[in-house]
Amino acid sequence: MSERDVILNELAQGLRPMSQGIAWFDALSQEEQSRVLLFLCHHCVQARAVAEDGPESIRRAGLRLTHTPAVLITRGRVDEQLGKIASLKPLDERRKAFRLLVAVLAIADGRRRERYCSNGCAHWWHRLSSTG
Repeated sequence: MSERDVILNELAQGLRPMSQGIAWFDALSQEEQSRVLLFLCHHCVQARAVAEDGPESIRRAGLRLTHTPAVLITRGRVDEQLGKIASLKPLDERRKAFRLLVAVLAIADGRRRERYCSNGCAHWWHRLSSTG
């Protein structure tokens, strides 16, 4: 597990404030930001994000419905849309994408934890609160 993995999972679980996450994300190079967004996209898909997660993710991320990542998450197949969101280039859009993808991960992984991991699991990221 890398520092990036821990930070992103702490953000998704509400164990770290988003303001710290944004500051961390902003300090990364553009190339590393792109890698982080792709990583988040992959983990949203692995956590089984669904189209119905879009509206709540937008709300949690504090985005307006007209922001590009918000528009994308509500249109078409969610796995394809997550990839488009992760590929946004302008810095302002990458920040919004970061907030949205963290929110999607929070919702999808929360559902996975509730359904499949409530009696314990081997996912290291589900034990962050007990190690911190």
